[in-house]
Amino acid sequence: MKLYYSPGACSLSPHIVLLESGLAFHAVMASTKTHRLADGTDYYTINPKGYVPLLELDSGERLSEGPAIVQWIADQVPEKKLAPAAGTMARYRLVEWLNFISTELHKGFSPLFTPGMPEEAKALFRSKLGDRFAYVDAALAEQPFLLGEDFSVADAYLFVVAGWSKHVGVDLSRFAHLARFIERVGARPAVQQAMRAEGLIRGG
Repeated sequence: MKLYYSPGACSLSPHIVLLESGLAFHAVMASTKTHRLADGTDYYTINPKGYVPLLELDSGERLSEGPAIVQWIADQVPEKKLAPAAGTMARYRLVEWLNFISTELHKGFSPLFTPGMPEEAKALFRSKLGDRFAYVDAALAEQPFLLGEDFSVADAYLFVVAGWSKHVGVDLSRFAHLARFIERVGARPAVQQAMRAEGLIRGG
């Protein structure tokens, strides 16, 4: 398999999940600025959407959109418990969280990375993100992960998105439960490995 990614982007989430899964894959960097691969290939010829992540299966079939990709990965290795079984209420809780992270958090950061966005507008988006992270913090008050005791693909996604806060002035310091979650997830070997592979942290 091939995972097309850009360092530190939302594609870090499936990168982490692939390493957690133990499945064999090759990571291919696709620049979100030039939309080209290292060999000069136009990334739009691989993914017409032009953004990451994209997972190319061994069959040659391609799957896009992070929440879909991480669930597919999890379903290949059910023994890893990266996602609850399909059809269960717990699985729908996972989908609920993936949708919340995607629409309320992930997309909430987009304007903060947009060149030329007025500072007044950015302040509004930061405030809204603060409200959304307050909800997450409360959910983590009684349990280590979003679904309870077990790490899931939703936790990988939340970890990645929350990590963007320090780059765009979103203050998460008042959220103690979220801070412990970020520390807990960040210490996982697969997370450390993915971040090193993408050049986000140093180390062997």
